[in-house]
Amino acid sequence: MSTAMNFGSKSFQPRPPDKGSFPLDHFGECKRFQEKFMKCLRDNQFENALCRHESKDYLECRMQRQLMAQEPLEKLGFGDLVDGKADKH
Repeated sequence: MSTAMNFGSKSFQPRPPDKGSFPLDHFGECKRFQEKFMKCLRDNQFENALCRHESKDYLECRMQRQLMAQEPLEKLGFGDLVDGKADKH
């Protein structure tokens, strides 16, 4: 039969995750920041604009622990919160 499977002809080539994909925080390294962000969302009827400081802190935690790629905070939409440019609420 000419349709025999030849598993050796193709090799798997790993590739980095797509932008926006990142490993789960299996060890809970950023759980404190995540909980603070989620509490802020609940307290503010899920209006995420009111929780930008908590969101920034959570993303910084993830980047510091290599749970996501390092990105400038300005590129993530937090340029106004960098270097004390905005008051903390």
